Amino acid sequence: MVFACGVVLGCSSESGEGPATGSGGNTSDASSGGGAGVSGGGGGWGASGGTDAGSGGSAGTDAGSGGSAGMDASQPCTTRITYGSGWIKPAGHAAQYDDASGEVTWDGSCAVDSSGNASATLSNGWKPFFSGKSCILALDYAGDCSQKPSTCGTRISYGPSWLPAPNHPASYDDVNGAVTWNGVCSGNQAQLSNGWTPTFSSGCDLAFRYTQCGGLYENPVVNTDCPDPGVTKVGDTYYMVCTPGYGYPIRSSKDLVHWKFEGPVFTAATRPAWAKDSFWAPEIHPVGGKFVVYFSARANATGTFAVGAAVADNVLGPYTDIGKPLKTEPAPGAIDASTIETGGKRYLLWKVDGNAVGQSTPIKIQELTADGLSLVGSAKTILSNTLAWEGALVEGPWMVKHGSYFYLFYSANGYASTKYAIGVARSTSVLGPFEKSGAPILTSAAGFAGPGHGSVLVGPSGDWVHVYHSWLAGKVGQSPGRLVLVDRIRWSGDWPTMLSAPSPRSAPLP
Repeated sequence: MVFACGVVLGCSSESGEGPATGSGGNTSDASSGGGAGVSGGGGGWGASGGTDAGSGGSAGTDAGSGGSAGMDASQPCTTRITYGSGWIKPAGHAAQYDDASGEVTWDGSCAVDSSGNASATLSNGWKPFFSGKSCILALDYAGDCSQKPSTCGTRISYGPSWLPAPNHPASYDDVNGAVTWNGVCSGNQAQLSNGWTPTFSSGCDLAFRYTQCGGLYENPVVNTDCPDPGVTKVGDTYYMVCTPGYGYPIRSSKDLVHWKFEGPVFTAATRPAWAKDSFWAPEIHPVGGKFVVYFSARANATGTFAVGAAVADNVLGPYTDIGKPLKTEPAPGAIDASTIETGGKRYLLWKVDGNAVGQSTPIKIQELTADGLSLVGSAKTILSNTLAWEGALVEGPWMVKHGSYFYLFYSANGYASTKYAIGVARSTSVLGPFEKSGAPILTSAAGFAGPGHGSVLVGPSGDWVHVYHSWLAGKVGQSPGRLVLVDRIRWSGDWPTMLSAPSPRSAPLP
């Protein structure tokens, strides 16, 4: 699955991503329908296969690659139709998709009936229904299809109450890549992930057609307690570890959505002898031809938190602890370790856990040896809680290089609070000084509360994504705990944005 710029099926041309008053984009297609193509024929509502059960929370997603990968062009054309959020399943239809023969298209029109349900009429005569006023469909083509697009595209269709921009005769916009909406309608306005803010006279009527984007998924992708998810990629596989207990469960995934439990980092026999409890925030990283897991735990000798490290030849272990803390701080100690390599040097990042005793909580950085198991030189503070929204602390650092800048993603405020959120700061040097973006880039919304402490990396689609945890709204500090979500990051003006996240609605696979 590759997300890039490309032509959307059935459209004569595309708009750019520059905003226009009222919609957020212009189209050169003067019609308001468009997109209708050759009737697919054949097929029916019958299920074509089951969904991947994954690790919980991703039911209803496309378990495959959208039916487009690995197919020879000489094969007959087929269309995988994946139904998104709100789809009303016919009785006996287990799967969230259908595989139809031929080239099935949809112009993006979404009709709302007297019962308040919406429907999309496809070119082969099928008419899937959705609860509410929104239709979401993904169309992925395989084989010898005459109009098969080569890359992912989004058609955003606006309902009858939309207030269009001047000189915008069409009722839709076609956009390169994946554009999403989290379903929040504030003041009759929707905030889309690309920065557009279409406005309506009554409610927000929006439909989304995704073509050649590889299928759909929904958050949460892990529907059980899995705080502080640390994710790394090895080959074509992603590996994730999270906080619960000293075992640190390792999960693997090809798509960041369907996760498989692989085993623990530590067992009762291999847990670090120097640590007694409070095993938090693990991250596995490839270092010097091996794999190192950095983690936090409370030391037996002092009772304070410290950063530990363990090494393995294989990403799945077995991991051998180095026998002592890698980094300590005065009471109450150090937590939330992460690492970045740049310019031939590797660095350790961590948080001083000062908020536990009413003190400051700086994030620090220090050089590591090439094997990632010892520290070099002295530590430097690169971030502190200085903004009102950050409250008493900053924590959960994760640093990446993008373009000319190093970006330090961090969480702030109390983790068991709806005020917990994600911020970002940037610098041209890994050692700072770092400039904060100001307001947080991810806050509580759309049924999720207290998003924070995650990993930032490139997904299988080629888009940047944030894998992070969040409570369910109204369930902060309660079961089922902090769940794992995945949402896209967009880059604008040398800053990352997550304008329509968290999102519970169907989106193209990351």
